[in-house]
Amino acid sequence: MDVVTLGTGSPIPDPNRGGSAILVRAAGVTVLVDCGRAVVMRLAEAGVIPPMLDRVLLTHLHSDHITDLNDVITTRWVMSPVELPLPVTGPPGTAGVVERTVAMLDHDVQYRLDHHADLTWQPTCDTTEVTDGVAWEAEGIRVVAAPTDHKPVHPTVGYRIEAEDKVVALAGDTIPCEGLDRLCAGADVYVQTVVRPDLVRAVPSPRFQDILDYHSSCDDAGRTAARAGVKTLVLTHPVPPPAPGTEDEWVAQAATEFDGEIVLAHDLWSITL
Repeated sequence: MDVVTLGTGSPIPDPNRGGSAILVRAAGVTVLVDCGRAVVMRLAEAGVIPPMLDRVLLTHLHSDHITDLNDVITTRWVMSPVELPLPVTGPPGTAGVVERTVAMLDHDVQYRLDHHADLTWQPTCDTTEVTDGVAWEAEGIRVVAAPTDHKPVHPTVGYRIEAEDKVVALAGDTIPCEGLDRLCAGADVYVQTVVRPDLVRAVPSPRFQDILDYHSSCDDAGRTAARAGVKTLVLTHPVPPPAPGTEDEWVAQAATEFDGEIVLAHDLWSITL
């Protein structure tokens, strides 16, 4: 099983970090989790193009996690030699977002249909909504969803991907909760979006400080990892973006609660299990 943090950024623009997106390859299957800024470019850097995706999993419908879903849909459509619907799984509300995203592409779709004689179909998606339980299964791979806590963003889900006797837990944005504990139990790798409360509180902006009540801190992630007995904790989506040379501070905060391996991911960081 290969896990690649394609994009490790947050809503705060950072030239070094694309938007939230994770690639998992296992059992001959390629899965994309979330579709943040620059996801198609990062996919290409990882050697994957959208027609190669077997499924897109969305953790929630915040803009920084879905902003480039349209690019995935369009690029898959125009690069496929035959009609190839995109399977998309996400929490309730996903079907409406996908439908409106495709509708937004209406002008572009017509331009390309008018121009390319061999392109005779429109882009389509097969959408499934989940909250808890098995989200998708294929030969050799099983994806389980569980509810997370990112209120007032609701519902939100995380995913547990099981394949080749390995487990990866992909939390998305959440504070510690029972559903997250279930996803992480015994996982080989647990990927968690994190914030630094000490740095956020130093910024005199109520809107910015609001993010503290619905994201995990590094300490929170460490406690979840320790409680669940995971092997490797991967911190991603750091807010604010780490200043060069301060990356170890993020790891050190999580290490106060967890004595396993801890990584602060960068774009295209990868691990093979």
